[in-house]
Formats: sequence, structure tokens, C-alpha cells
Amino acid sequence: MPVKAIIYDLDNTIYPVSAIGDKLFGPLFNLIAESGEHDNDFDAIRKAIMRTPFRLVAARHNFSDTLTAKGIALQEEIVYDEMIDTFEDYPEIKNIPGERFLVTTGFLKMQMSKIKQMGIEPDFKEVHVVDPTKSSKKEVFAGILQRFDYKPEEVLVVGDDPESEIKAAKELGIPTVLYDKQNAQDAREADYKIDHFKDLIRIAAGVYLL
Repeated sequence: MPVKAIIYDLDNTIYPVSAIGDKLFGPLFNLIAESGEHDNDFDAIRKAIMRTPFRLVAARHNFSDTLTAKGIALQEEIVYDEMIDTFEDYPEIKNIPGERFLVTTGFLKMQMSKIKQMGIEPDFKEVHVVDPTKSSKKEVFAGILQRFDYKPEEVLVVGDDPESEIKAAKELGIPTVLYDKQNAQDAREADYKIDHFKDLIRIAAGVYLL
């Protein structure tokens, strides 16, 4: 059955965070390195920040409460002011029938500045930036289903993080697609795994991949 809507993640799904990470997170990296208030595995912290919500990184790497608070305050004001290139296969999503939604977790100013620099907001029916202290991707997904009267099986959720959007969608019974550009993750948690959006066209049309 063809789907009626696809919900996309932003970071590492629409564009590679690594392409802008050093500039975007430079002030945050400096703050963390100079503080010493963490588990000292700075390289792992740096990589995690480019893939995982900051509050989870802070908890997993034993940031002090002070460092966590300073990191949050800093990121609440960060904006990105240079052009950002999407993944080269991004235009393929415009060839898929149905509505498109963008749902990303993060800091409002930061996430919206990235969306602006990519010029992609008009490509989506709705754009949601989720503040994890106030809501969750699961709640936003559920809201989309309710407002537009979609059945879970009429929607796909596409993203790179099995612990975030993939998990949230599975809990609602929404089919999931793991977008793994580097083929670096196990797809056990997702219904499908792709590394190019051309394959999403077939999934959305009900022509399932083996």
C-alpha cells in the first residue's frame, strides 16, 4: 500500500553534520575541553555530539551539572550562517508522492538556522523542532497522525538514529526506514535500511526491498 506521508529527520539524514560540525560546535567543543568536567574521552564526546542530542551525550559522558547547563545555554544561542549542502540524493524525496514532514530534535535557533541555510523549509508541509524538555518525537509523530487522520501504516519515518526517531516510530506502529549513508549501523531496529533516497521511492510505493 502506498504511503500518504513521510516524516524525515534532519541531521545526518538530510545533510551530513560532519560537514559543518567543527564550525557549528567549535565554541561548545572549546567549553567542554577547557572544563575537564566529563569522563575525559573527548574524541568520543566530539563524535557523539555530531550524532546524538546534547543532553544524552552529557549524561553518558558524565558531564557535571554546571558543564551541562553551560553547554545548553551556549547552544540555545548558536546559529549557523553559511550555506549548507544537502546529501546529493536529497532531491529524490521530491519525486515521492504524498506529504513530507520534517521533525528534528535540538535547539530552536540552531536547527532553524540550518534549515534556512539549506533552503529546504518549503519542501515540507510542517517543520518541527523538538525540545526534549517539553516534548518528544513520539508525541510529535502522534500529533501528525491525529491531525491528518493518518493510520500508522500509511506513514513512514526516515532517519539515521535507531535510538531516536526509529524507536519513537516503532512504538507507534509506524514503519521505519534507517537512512545509513555510510552503511555503518545495524538495521535490526528498523523495517528497512537504505543509503540512497532512490530506494525510498520503492518502499513508499509499496514495492518493498528484499
